[in-house]
Amino acid sequence: MNEKSMTGKVGAAMVLGGGIGGMEAALSLAESGIKVYLVDSKPSIGGVMSQLDKTFPTNDCAMCTMAPRLVAIGRHKDIEILSMSDVETLTGSPGHFVATLKKKSRFIDEAKCTGCGTCVSNCPTRNKVQPLERTEIDVEPEFRETVVEIVGKNRGRNGLLMPILQEINATLNYLPESALRYVARETGYPLTHILQIATFYSAFSMTPRGKHVVNVCMGTTCYVRGSERLVEKFGDLLGIGLDGTTPDRKYTLKSARCIGCCGVAPAVMVGEDVYTRVTSRRIPEIVRKYEAA
Repeated sequence: MNEKSMTGKVGAAMVLGGGIGGMEAALSLAESGIKVYLVDSKPSIGGVMSQLDKTFPTNDCAMCTMAPRLVAIGRHKDIEILSMSDVETLTGSPGHFVATLKKKSRFIDEAKCTGCGTCVSNCPTRNKVQPLERTEIDVEPEFRETVVEIVGKNRGRNGLLMPILQEINATLNYLPESALRYVARETGYPLTHILQIATFYSAFSMTPRGKHVVNVCMGTTCYVRGSERLVEKFGDLLGIGLDGTTPDRKYTLKSARCIGCCGVAPAVMVGEDVYTRVTSRRIPEIVRKYEAA
């Protein structure tokens, strides 16, 4: 542990907390010509907002709000980020404060860090894998052979977990629980770790999905231009609700935060196919294309 002291002076400010409010305050002060020390006890700034999926009322992703501020703070010459730091003492009077911070060790030379991620991949704490006891896993007969083949051909490669999950998900259109238990046993990764990955990424699904996944963009521009009505029209035509799957597993209806087609909104994705300026009248035509296929 080491300590870092800062002698406050007129024209300098210290912002405690690197959440969205702290970032905005730091930028406002720096733009006014004031030297800013942005202090946070976490390894990085962003706060709770970095953990959010959507923000009210537009349903935009949190990163859409945070990213411009993160870039601006990183580039600003008058903002110094002091992460992994806690305030020990604060003395003095307005205009002449003396703050003493305790900075936790990162066990790396921050001046030489390039963000390559090698330290993370070689961290003995995060990557300590305890082999699971060899128990019989009852994988459903209809996809047992497929799962065994996918795990077998990826065995021995570095970073094998994500490729295995991606291929199983792409082949079966979801990740069966029994398949994940088999992957955990064969790779040595804890089942809890695999479930965290499987439930975090929206590309993965723990429930059966249709062959054709219909994603209706619900970003701000698409929403304003009527994407909510498109969801209702798809639901009526396919006979399912949002996040539902047709009984024949041919279609799954989902919403997407943003698919990057704001200039030609509203937009819809069916698998890898993108449709722009979609109207309710076009929806039967879109569905017929996949019925024919």
